[in-house]
Amino acid sequence: MENYFNYFTEIEERFQQRRGSLLMLSTLDWALIETWREAGIPLEAVLRGIDDSFDRHDAKTRRATGRIRKVNGLAWCAQAVVEAVEQAKEAAIGAAAPEKLDRESGFEMQRIATYLTRCSDLVAAAKLAPPADAVAVEVAARLRGLAEGLGLDPATSLEELDRTLSVLEERLFAALMTSASEEELTALKEQAARELAPYKGKMQAVQIKQVQQQFLQKRMLESRNLPRLSLFYMSHD
Repeated sequence: MENYFNYFTEIEERFQQRRGSLLMLSTLDWALIETWREAGIPLEAVLRGIDDSFDRHDAKTRRATGRIRKVNGLAWCAQAVVEAVEQAKEAAIGAAAPEKLDRESGFEMQRIATYLTRCSDLVAAAKLAPPADAVAVEVAARLRGLAEGLGLDPATSLEELDRTLSVLEERLFAALMTSASEEELTALKEQAARELAPYKGKMQAVQIKQVQQQFLQKRMLESRNLPRLSLFYMSHD
């Protein structure tokens, strides 16, 4: 549960601590963390990868006679995170299945219902172009229905609920992609490409594609004041 709540913040804090400054993570960095979380990469492996990256950087700095460029993005640690995951697998640690969510640790039914209702209101209030507008109406109604259903069935599986929210978010994002203008999509993809350019040598092609997708999704939702649909995001309210 602690890792579930703090996956983003612990990674951010470790990166800032090792870098030695309070550099705010970029949208690209947050998208990368999102791909790690969705891939089920344990928090410990990410933190180990960050430490390994900075240990190597620090050693290189001590040996260097000239100036060494400072680390300015989390993507610089991406390859080391992959290596840390492989080491964990070899040590039979592996990526464990998510812990069963504890309803007494921030996931009380009333709090979840309030979160779902607020998401429903935001989706319903969004001014979207067709066909996203029609999908938003359906998603908002479904969210409100889920909120009401929690009161009728307190034994609802939170894992199943979160999977349902992910499906709703995917539907909404797919509709946004369809309704977005060519200019907007091109601009967002170019921005993602620019920010990813310095790190392409440190990330696998599949990972780059995932981060680009997360970057695009995050930007499109933010620009329309639409919420992320997952119990994970409720934990930051």
